[in-house]
Amino acid sequence: MIRSLLRRPLLPLLALPLLLAPAPLPAQSGGAPYHVDGRGFTRLQDAVDAIGEGEGTIRIAAGYHRDCAVQTAGRIAFVASEPGRAIFDGVTCEGKAALVLRGQGARVDGLVFQNMRVPDGNGAGIRLETSDLEVVNAMFRNSEQGILTADDPEAALTIDRSTFSRLGRCDRGLSCAHSVYTGLYGRVTVTRTRFEKGSGGHYLKTRAAAVDVSDNSFDDTQGTGTNYMIDLPSGSTGRIIGNLFVQGRDKENYSAFIAVAAEERKNPSRGLVIEGNRASLPAGMGRRSVFVADWSGEALAIGANELGAGLARFEKR
Repeated sequence: MIRSLLRRPLLPLLALPLLLAPAPLPAQSGGAPYHVDGRGFTRLQDAVDAIGEGEGTIRIAAGYHRDCAVQTAGRIAFVASEPGRAIFDGVTCEGKAALVLRGQGARVDGLVFQNMRVPDGNGAGIRLETSDLEVVNAMFRNSEQGILTADDPEAALTIDRSTFSRLGRCDRGLSCAHSVYTGLYGRVTVTRTRFEKGSGGHYLKTRAAAVDVSDNSFDDTQGTGTNYMIDLPSGSTGRIIGNLFVQGRDKENYSAFIAVAAEERKNPSRGLVIEGNRASLPAGMGRRSVFVADWSGEALAIGANELGAGLARFEKR
């Protein structure tokens, strides 16, 4: 089983629909860009408010949407009519994100978020403040953060078949931003997803009590000023399996690929499974690093991983 995981190829940049889709026109050039049960809306917030405390799907037309919305109730699915062609571009609500979610649950399917920047340096495609969120076949690019959450120990964030590119920052004397950064969520699951070309911070930073990070690629070869691939700053249980990690040359911190409990020991980490992964350093640099750096002091379940030259398996810090 482990041998087959080690032979898995690099994940593609995007799902085929995103790669092959032609450039969309502005969303407002045709009919209503947002539809709920056959009703058209010109503003995303109006579509969200129409669902209210109920449950519904907002279908989002292809094009550039310079729009944003805040969900405060209900369960809402934000779904692209054509995956990869509905693009939220550079507009945030509450100085936070294109979608600010604090309802009873949400799903994001096939959307693209880009160019999100705000004064506090945390501009994101999605700001998740409470409840469950499922993200599928989405892309986050050229922004300060992709997804940022508050704390909700009873909730879960799930990300599948998505891409995070050119995200993160550590500048202006502000706290760093990351491709994905979650607070104390109950569980974070990331599968079949690509992280690449980071522009600062960590690729995946989560304070979740439990994680499932599997079958992803972390390609840092074109990153600039980046840090860890996976940071579990409060500790965590669960598993990190079947991933591909390639460290780049331009690092702010190249001392480890995966960091466990580097800031605090709020969550238990005993039994965290890390196996079936491949990891390598830049060729010809003579650099050394550590695959797993641990501050928790607990017994992690580190199995067989394929590590390139210059990479130590484990270090207690």
